[in-house]
Amino acid sequence: MRRTTPLILPTATGRRSFIGGAFALAASTGLGPIGCAVAPRGRFNDDPFTLGIASGDPLPDGIVLWTRLAPRPDEDGGGMAATAAPVRWQVAADEKFQRIVREGVELADPVSAHSVHAEVGGLAPGRPYFYRFITGGIASPIGRTRTAPAPGSTPDAVRIAQVGCQKFEVGFYTAYRHIAGQDLDLVIHTGDYIYEGRIKPGQARGQPTGACHSLDDYRRRYALYKGDADLQAAHAAHPFAPVWDDHEVTNNWAGDIDGKGRGGAAFAARKAAAFKAWWEHMPVRRSALPVGTQIRIYRGLELGRLVRISLCDTRQYRTPQPCGGGTAMRCPDASDTAAQMLGAMQERWLANRLARSPAQWNVIAQQVPMAQLDRDRDGDVARYAMDKWDGYRVPRQRLLEHIAATGVAGPVVLSGDIHRHLANDLRVDFDRPDTPAVASEFVNTSITSRGDGKGASRAMAAWQRDNPHVRFAFDSRGYIHHTIDAKAWHTDYRVMDYVSRHGAPERTERTFILEAGRKGLLSA
Repeated sequence: MRRTTPLILPTATGRRSFIGGAFALAASTGLGPIGCAVAPRGRFNDDPFTLGIASGDPLPDGIVLWTRLAPRPDEDGGGMAATAAPVRWQVAADEKFQRIVREGVELADPVSAHSVHAEVGGLAPGRPYFYRFITGGIASPIGRTRTAPAPGSTPDAVRIAQVGCQKFEVGFYTAYRHIAGQDLDLVIHTGDYIYEGRIKPGQARGQPTGACHSLDDYRRRYALYKGDADLQAAHAAHPFAPVWDDHEVTNNWAGDIDGKGRGGAAFAARKAAAFKAWWEHMPVRRSALPVGTQIRIYRGLELGRLVRISLCDTRQYRTPQPCGGGTAMRCPDASDTAAQMLGAMQERWLANRLARSPAQWNVIAQQVPMAQLDRDRDGDVARYAMDKWDGYRVPRQRLLEHIAATGVAGPVVLSGDIHRHLANDLRVDFDRPDTPAVASEFVNTSITSRGDGKGASRAMAAWQRDNPHVRFAFDSRGYIHHTIDAKAWHTDYRVMDYVSRHGAPERTERTFILEAGRKGLLSA
């Protein structure tokens, strides 16, 4: 294997100068000096890269590169033989792969669905790179990625897209096509990458099929989703940092029980299958490989001294939802002092990261909305969703009090789950709107889930009316775009009017600003 040293890109290769060429290559088979036209097909009669390529979890000196070999992805095993296949990966400083700076070989093993998680090191910080995979004489499309800024540095700006909830059958992933063409440092996925339930007939797309229970079921479901060209384009264009929510396993699961209060061996087996399939299909590190029902997905990312990101898991360690679950009036169990949302170990980890952070902005990226949210449309009685932090009031108050007491700089919570855009001020006591905000929360709507939205509906107006800390509520599909620098955090709520057919244009429905050193949202 050729050994090279990291290559520092010349200043002429800036953030924007490489985007057009890289995206065009990612959508083609721009394979440089070993193009498919001249390479032997080897052991494959079909394209082994049908599920695309991806990168994720950037470090200042490295990145995770992902693919899964699946020439016939709708079959068990993806159409691969039950033997390991060598896969070469290459990272280059240029899109034509004339300056390869790192390369190596990984074995795509059938035990892991022939997935590849190449952990590349020795790269330069804060730089764009291009990558590809080669196996059996066939090369993948080309992807672009970016390493994290150097430790201790303060980049001029960081750009992040925040996404989640992408139910395949109800709509098209047009939002990902928009995201793919942008200049981003990272895409944070807040969960519900797949939906595990039965796919019914008569929807926007997808063939009817049953719910996921076995490992093969989950693998086929991921293959369905990852076969989408728009999702593949976004993955090929930017590094992702994913966490899960509930539908990667089953709706509203909590710890050792499913969303219907059932646990035991059957749910443990389903959960183990779901965990393994998630790891097999995400651009995350080998250290996250599950062992049965044990997997650690909470972790940290550092974007210089500008942004510290704590990616959290609010599913695996939580206690069961109180008050019967669902949306209900508050009962005493919602204030149970023994309740857990993050679990004791993860909560300590997060508290330490926040208290000791040197960053100007400190991000908690997780699944379910943290702000209190009275959902009663008529306003005659307060009703709360017990699967969210509203069902876990004591852990929420503990976290918000810790943020206030330790003076965490620029605390921002990124959440998903509820298929609406929300912008929230977070307070230690939500029932006292005169008290100051201690943090801000941006809740992303869905990529497709719930189908075409209703915009500024009556329900959204009621949410804002009954919750003074909710500054914006909008029922539409889309994502959130954040631009962060040392002085301010700018958030654009991007929306589309439909997903039931291709080609929806996007627009910015609302923009909020956070000023460094000041708590609380400002409208642009």
